[in-house]
Amino acid sequence: MPPEVLKEAQKEFLDYHGSGMSVMELNHRSVLFNQIVAEAKEDLKDLLHIPDNYKILFLQGGASLQFAAIPMNLMKKRKAGFIITGHWAKRAFEEARMYGEVVELASSSDKNYSYIPDCKNLSISDDFDYVHICENNTIYGTQYKELPETNGVDIVSDILSKPIDVSQYALLFAGAQKNMGPAGVTIVIIRNDLIRDDVLMGTPFVMRYKEQADNDSRFNTPSCYGLYMCGKVFQWLRKLGGLSAIKEMNEMKAKMLYDYLDKSRLFHGTAAREFRSIMNVTFTTGNDNLDMEFVEDSKKHGFVSVKGHRFVGGLRASLYNAIPIENVKALVNYMKTFEMLHG
Repeated sequence: MPPEVLKEAQKEFLDYHGSGMSVMELNHRSVLFNQIVAEAKEDLKDLLHIPDNYKILFLQGGASLQFAAIPMNLMKKRKAGFIITGHWAKRAFEEARMYGEVVELASSSDKNYSYIPDCKNLSISDDFDYVHICENNTIYGTQYKELPETNGVDIVSDILSKPIDVSQYALLFAGAQKNMGPAGVTIVIIRNDLIRDDVLMGTPFVMRYKEQADNDSRFNTPSCYGLYMCGKVFQWLRKLGGLSAIKEMNEMKAKMLYDYLDKSRLFHGTAAREFRSIMNVTFTTGNDNLDMEFVEDSKKHGFVSVKGHRFVGGLRASLYNAIPIENVKALVNYMKTFEMLHG
């Protein structure tokens, strides 16, 4: 989270706008909380230039809940296509299998998801309800550089890191705990024609997009404080100059780290160069014991969470929006020192 946002929230923590209450004490249908939701929606719409024929939903349950909610709401013909570029796309694939036929259109599993497969000339038939992709693969450090022409469903863990054309998606969703706010809020941006009553039988009301849209994301009590914090982050991004400005900063951070990795004799990146993520930089020394030594020693120098995901091991640096460039410089300098000792 950006320090400026945390400090502002700290000032309002005990008394939000003279109410005598913290945001986490407000009634989720009160006038003050209505304003919080309305402002957050407007700021997010402004940042992403969301067309008027899309709805913004602030939900719960993370991406994992959406893996079930999407087929429940969208699988009218009981058939969907998937481009498998890592663990989360595979999880969505397996979940959707319970509701209809799922087709693997392309995959990069043959090289441990270190690249994005060729998505030209995919075999997408008219009876597909949707095509699902994972645009940024946090575990494997890969990222689509060009979206396939599917107008599909996308899990977007790099959301708000750069400008996007929302009209290229039928539905996009993301957990807030990357670039938007604390864990507990899930953002769904969905085209209006997909918000319908004819969902699969057995779909819980709380997971029906129409119920949530009709109730302004409050069919059930939302994550009130998390949503408030997301709104603060949206305001922070607007003050910075919007997504074009943050994209420039993110590309500078990623370039600094990748440039070092490309020259290093000890560390090397694990993702194919042409598909490298600007959010999640995955790398390794090639030696599991040395990787662990780097992880443990880095804690003494103020670095945390550089251990790779438990599914793949190795090392990972996540360069989300709130990470300042000074932190990336410090990491590179520390890696240089570690390389001098162990290279």
